[in-house]
Amino acid sequence: MKKKAFFILVVFALIFTISPKVNAQCAMCTINAEQGVKNGNTQAAGLNTGVLYLLAIPYLLFTAVGILWYKKYRKRNVHLNMKSDRINLN
Repeated sequence: MKKKAFFILVVFALIFTISPKVNAQCAMCTINAEQGVKNGNTQAAGLNTGVLYLLAIPYLLFTAVGILWYKKYRKRNVHLNMKSDRINLN
């Protein structure tokens, strides 16, 4: 089980560190960014980064809540199993 969890962790780490350049913009943002670059403005890169942050935050929050829920659920089950083991011993 630990090997599987480690493998999944390594895969996710590689996915997040080795990712292609992604442009996540709506049509209006793309036009504004392109016009800004043509006029010598460098805000297009910041706009792209901001959109990607807005895209990633909900997924990261959902993952964190899922992990916390899983750990709490697992701890409760281990506690219940320990109680049932004590009852069986008596």
